[in-house]
Amino acid sequence: MTAEQLFQQIQLKRSFLCVGLDTDINLIPKIVLEHEFPVYEFNRQIIDATADFAIAYKPNLAFYEMLGAAGWISLEMTVNYIREHYPNIFIIADAKRGDIGNTSKMYASTFFEKINFDAITLSPYMGIDSVSPFLEYRNKWAIILALTSNNGSADFQQTITDNGVHLFEDVMIKSKAWGNENNLMYVVGATKAEMLTKIREIVPNHFLLIPGVGAQGGSLADVAKYGMNKKCGLIVNSSRAIIYADCTNDFAKVARLKAHEVQNDMSALLKQFVKS
Repeated sequence: MTAEQLFQQIQLKRSFLCVGLDTDINLIPKIVLEHEFPVYEFNRQIIDATADFAIAYKPNLAFYEMLGAAGWISLEMTVNYIREHYPNIFIIADAKRGDIGNTSKMYASTFFEKINFDAITLSPYMGIDSVSPFLEYRNKWAIILALTSNNGSADFQQTITDNGVHLFEDVMIKSKAWGNENNLMYVVGATKAEMLTKIREIVPNHFLLIPGVGAQGGSLADVAKYGMNKKCGLIVNSSRAIIYADCTNDFAKVARLKAHEVQNDMSALLKQFVKS
């Protein structure tokens, strides 16, 4: 998917919502457990309920890998379902991969060819050769970890380098030369919204993937205020606050209501900050 196609979806749906499919087999409603692939069935119902309001879905690979073969099958079935029924929705593999070049090449083939994701989250710690294999694919995206929401981000990301800037800033300054605005995005946690002004000085036109809104306490209004550019440029993820909003047989209906609430808020913010 191209940047322009993403912009079109944001305008069409008046939304920049990504629904995180962090599907925990221990948290999904019991009624879904009756199915052969309960994780897939849960995802399918969540997707059908929220697709009117979401521009993206983001399966977190940890929740699938821990199930072994059944988890990988559920993951592939989920991606295939979105491709078949909602082909204009962006699909992100939240995998946080980062390895030497020949290994990254295999990861890129897995997630862009075998499973057909649009994008993958990556750790840039090993440098350009760990990211460049993902940038060789047309209309696919590398989403580089920049500034994350967890407390441990202070251990490395927020330290000051010899250049006089934070390490995460140094990472962004260097890595933006590896690709361009049409194949590179950055992860910035919503709980670090006050840093978005500085981040926009480095990457004014790149998309930012923003986790941490909802259950993690990030402010959507602050993210929009400090992080939006002239075309929005944001993909804001909400996982638990939507997919686990209800644990009864009505879980999908409640998820739809929660997603619609977020979309309504996003529509108002787009009207306020993005001039069409």
